[in-house]
Amino acid sequence: MPELIWDAKYQDGKRAGPVRIALPFQTVETVNESAQDRQRSLELFSSGREGEWRNRLIWGDKKYVLPSLLAEFAGQVDLIYIDPPFDTGADFSFTATIPDHPDTPEDETAMFTKEPSILEQKAYRDTWGVSREDRERGVTHLDRYLRWFYETAALAHELLADSGSIYVHLDWHVGHYAKLVLDDVFGSENFINDITWYYYNKFAPESRCFPRASDKIMAFAKSFGSHIFNKQEEARDRPVRQLKRKFIDGKAINVRDEQGRVQYQDKTTRRVDDVWRISMLQPADRSENLSFPTQKPEALLNRILRAASNEGDLVLDCFAGSGTTAAVAEKLGRRWIACDLGRFAVHTTRKRLLSIPNVRPFVVQNLGKYERQAWQAAEFPNPDDQRAREAAYRNFILDLHRATPITGRSWLHGTKSGRFVHVGAVDAPVTLADVKAVAAEVWKAAGSAKGEAQMAAVDILGWEFAFELNETAKDVAAQARVDITFRKIPREVLEKKAVEQGDIRFFELAALAVNVKQKKREVTLELKDFVIPPDDIPEEVRGAIKHWSQWIDYWAVDWDYKADTFHNQWQSYRTRKDPSLETKISYAYGEPGRYTALVKVIDILGNDTTKTLEVEVR
Repeated sequence: MPELIWDAKYQDGKRAGPVRIALPFQTVETVNESAQDRQRSLELFSSGREGEWRNRLIWGDKKYVLPSLLAEFAGQVDLIYIDPPFDTGADFSFTATIPDHPDTPEDETAMFTKEPSILEQKAYRDTWGVSREDRERGVTHLDRYLRWFYETAALAHELLADSGSIYVHLDWHVGHYAKLVLDDVFGSENFINDITWYYYNKFAPESRCFPRASDKIMAFAKSFGSHIFNKQEEARDRPVRQLKRKFIDGKAINVRDEQGRVQYQDKTTRRVDDVWRISMLQPADRSENLSFPTQKPEALLNRILRAASNEGDLVLDCFAGSGTTAAVAEKLGRRWIACDLGRFAVHTTRKRLLSIPNVRPFVVQNLGKYERQAWQAAEFPNPDDQRAREAAYRNFILDLHRATPITGRSWLHGTKSGRFVHVGAVDAPVTLADVKAVAAEVWKAAGSAKGEAQMAAVDILGWEFAFELNETAKDVAAQARVDITFRKIPREVLEKKAVEQGDIRFFELAALAVNVKQKKREVTLELKDFVIPPDDIPEEVRGAIKHWSQWIDYWAVDWDYKADTFHNQWQSYRTRKDPSLETKISYAYGEPGRYTALVKVIDILGNDTTKTLEVEVR
């Protein structure tokens, strides 16, 4: 039988499979959950019983997310829809619009597209370059793509229920290769349809070919004949008079009356076939278009979900993008899991879901430190020498930060532009105790370094930081006479393509100011300032910002934070339809006591900043 072969498909005579490390999910936020729902979930958790179902929005690479989902959902997913990269050889940028401020004249409103040398700007990467060593041994970008796609298909097959199916959305670039991979994984006998989505309203430039105005959606069943399939009909432009027909033994037979005369009927609908005439989203559309690259229309997903799932079924999309699958699943009463490795995708999906009236509670999850630990073990394998592995990891981060490694220090790992650099561990947040230890070692090291006064400064790089560290560390810095800055190690460090393309940017932590006013049991929070360090702001953007609030895209409040999960109990955010933002919110506590209110801000660069506020209600 013919077989599609790609580099590294087989290793030691055996087929190479996907990563199968099952990592525990970390719930970092609950959204739209009432106080009663929250208390009930806590009671169920404390009693050891399973809580109610919550739809799940997961920020992480499907390389680790899908194996982790297998531990919970093997053989339980009813429908998988994926719209993966198409191997176009291009990367897609997210365009952020700087919102107006009430005091800003309309003609001063600015729009900017983040440039790779300035800001993290990629919505996702669809380039599959190979190293010089790979090229020398004949490895192509197609080899890399097919191996990556095969791993996705293999895990998807295991996740599907026996009655489930997968719909894979691609185009002319690699669709024909992907079909062979799907035949290999699912079996050609389980092929359902090769659907053509014809987007008739595309404006195509002049070229030396027929305009490309269609994509392919390949559908496979886990077990053909047992799979869910609901016939779909669509309205005709005008009624059509046609013969009545019925099927007998698989043959279409004309329906006749008692006198043998054929019967006719007026049809206002037609059965949907494998060519779908559905318009694509236009840039001017403000009803649905979120300005997210390659966003698909809800009408397309509506048809797929209605055909291949029923109400209450579980739908999975591990390339969530702008969240179309999750939004349609929510509206159709399906359960859903949506995953993506891009921060803009997760943030866009969260806002999109919140805009749905009466959206059901859902959770935002990631794999947290466990994903980073798995990445560190895979990228810097040295099981016999943990110190060597950690040193290799730190040098890797220093290289991305363009810093020079140093040795002989416990807390200082490198230097850059007259400043020391500390690299935080992959599995722990940077704490105040860490800062004190770093500051103490700075002066010891500075005494033996050239330019002592200049070297009494340090950049602390961390994956996570203890709450309020940016503010509490100011006292430590003042007492120790050390200039301390905190910079976030971005999750994109885990993405090989982001590293290869030089898209890594270590942003300094922003500073948030919130005023608290209290009248009996009612507490009012008002945003008063939001400061992004000027070094992180491109020059062309600085002039467009007239007020600090223009940096903020979204903010939310947990009125009773208990140092576990952030429970999003209220939020305000900007949309294309309504770019305004509330900056003040009041809340009435039901019972007296001491409470911690946690405020989360997400800025237009996709970075989040949090602030805790202590409230005493009498």
